[in-house]
Amino acid sequence: MPEHRHFIIHKPAGCLSQLLTNQRKQQKKKLLSGLYDFPEGTMVIGRLDYYSEGLLLLTTDGKISNQVRSRNVEKEYLAELDGKISNDAVAKLMQGVTISINGKPYTTMPGRVQVIPQPPDVAPNTNTRVSRHRPTSWISITIREGKYRQVRKMTASVGFPTLRLIRTRIGHIKLSNLPAGNVVEVDDFGFKS
Repeated sequence: MPEHRHFIIHKPAGCLSQLLTNQRKQQKKKLLSGLYDFPEGTMVIGRLDYYSEGLLLLTTDGKISNQVRSRNVEKEYLAELDGKISNDAVAKLMQGVTISINGKPYTTMPGRVQVIPQPPDVAPNTNTRVSRHRPTSWISITIREGKYRQVRKMTASVGFPTLRLIRTRIGHIKLSNLPAGNVVEVDDFGFKS
C-alpha cells in the first residue's frame, strides 16, 4: 500500500470542493465525498467554487498540496464571458488587474489570455446563467495564483463577467476527456520537488 494516495477529479458544476468529515454533517449541497470513497486525511488542492467545474487534484500528502498551490505551477481555465471581449480587456488581463481579496485591493500577476474564436467542445452546463439575447465569448486564461474566485473577479474587473468557468490544466496535468463527476486514482502527480 503506498504511503500517500492521489486523485484527479473532474468536478461538476453545482458541487462544493469539500469532503465530508465526521465533524461535518451532510449538507444539502453536493460534496466531492459523493463522487468517490476517499481515504481519511484526503485534502483538496486548490478549490473551485460551487458553480465552477473542471480539474481538481486531491491528495493525502500535504507537501504536494503546498507545492501545487505555489506560484511555480500554472493553472489554465476556459471562461465563457458575458459579452464579446475587447482587445483592451484582454491586454489588461494579461498585464494584471486590481481585484478585491478579503476586502483589500490586490493586483494579480501577469498571465496569458487567448480569445477562443469558436465555442470550445465542452459538455453543456445547465448551471450557466446565459441570456439568450446577449452575445458571449470564450477565453483561455493561464495564471500562477489561486486567490478566491480570482478568474471571475479578474474578468468582471474589465467589464466581462464570467458565466462559466472550467479549469482545464494544473501544471502538466490536463483534464482531457475525463467526464464530469469522474475520479481517477494515480500513483503520483509527477511534480518535481
